[in-house]
Amino acid sequence: MPALFEDKIVLITGASSGIGRETAIVMAGHGAKIVAAARREADLAETVRLVGEVGGTATYVVTDVTRPDQVERAVQHAVSTYGGLNAAFNNAGVLPPRGNLHEVEEDEFDWTYAVNVKGVFLSMKYEIAHMLANGGGAIVNDSSFSGLRGGSGRHSTYTATKHAVLGLTKSAAVNYGRKGIRINAICPGPINTDMADGLDDGDPEKRRALEAWIPTGRFGEPNEVANLVAYLTSDSASYITGQAISIDGGVTA
Repeated sequence: MPALFEDKIVLITGASSGIGRETAIVMAGHGAKIVAAARREADLAETVRLVGEVGGTATYVVTDVTRPDQVERAVQHAVSTYGGLNAAFNNAGVLPPRGNLHEVEEDEFDWTYAVNVKGVFLSMKYEIAHMLANGGGAIVNDSSFSGLRGGSGRHSTYTATKHAVLGLTKSAAVNYGRKGIRINAICPGPINTDMADGLDDGDPEKRRALEAWIPTGRFGEPNEVANLVAYLTSDSASYITGQAISIDGGVTA
């Protein structure tokens, strides 16, 4: 595949591990200049190092996506360091401990919404503001297969936040489609990341049961998700906007 992102600048939130880190590596391998944003500085530095190993270019900015000043700073860091912002992957998110709805504490609910929904809202707010003034761009938001269906009943808050991400994505896509800004969401199923530990609790029996439930019989890999994000933010996907695209091994089929 030719370089999809030569001279393009891409901001990735939640870039300190998992899908975010892998997407930084994949997109850098296609020529993108990466701005990696997350809360954990040491892990961000490792992401930048790994990008360098594939011959890519990256910088990082410590960012809490629930803080508007820090999100705005991340966008400005892209502009001041590389000269602009062409694409973004709003990937930062949390999976709270499992619990039935009546057992969820209010502060846990507020925290989950702050990261998973407000974080996407703030990221788009500042990314879109820049893109409107600079010729457009492409944004991908990380929802979940849980954004397309009801959960098991023990991740009700997480499920609600991922439905909200789809609402933000679709509304913004309609609003900015004629302004040269494409906005899509991905809906990953179980993926082999640290967050997946919250699905099986580290229990091999639960893991096997989950794998048996997935039509393809396995968890996905971060690289598979990263390749989808790269496609959706590239010019190859120029007629795709406002979509919620599953990558879940057939769970939502």
